[in-house]
Amino acid sequence: MDQFEKAYESYKQQGTPQVNQHDTTGKEEIIAVRKNEDDNIIAIKTNSGRELDYPTALSEAKAGNLDNVDVFHKYGRDILRSEPDGVKENNLDELPEF
Repeated sequence: MDQFEKAYESYKQQGTPQVNQHDTTGKEEIIAVRKNEDDNIIAIKTNSGRELDYPTALSEAKAGNLDNVDVFHKYGRDILRSEPDGVKENNLDELPEF
């Protein structure tokens, strides 16, 4: 293992996935998504049952009301994505559709 692999392995050990831990933040979690025919996410559903269109979901995430997601700027606009935690199953694209 070279120095770069060692550094990366050390970095990965600093955090642990937050999957299946009880949410104490009071924030809503995204549990399902709706996609268009191009496979783009156009809406989300939260664990409280709210169904939000994509622009509203972005606003909610920016306000800190949605857990385990990030908003970043790419392609000239804001993009919603799940926080990188090394667990593929909780990525937005992997969530069930509603």
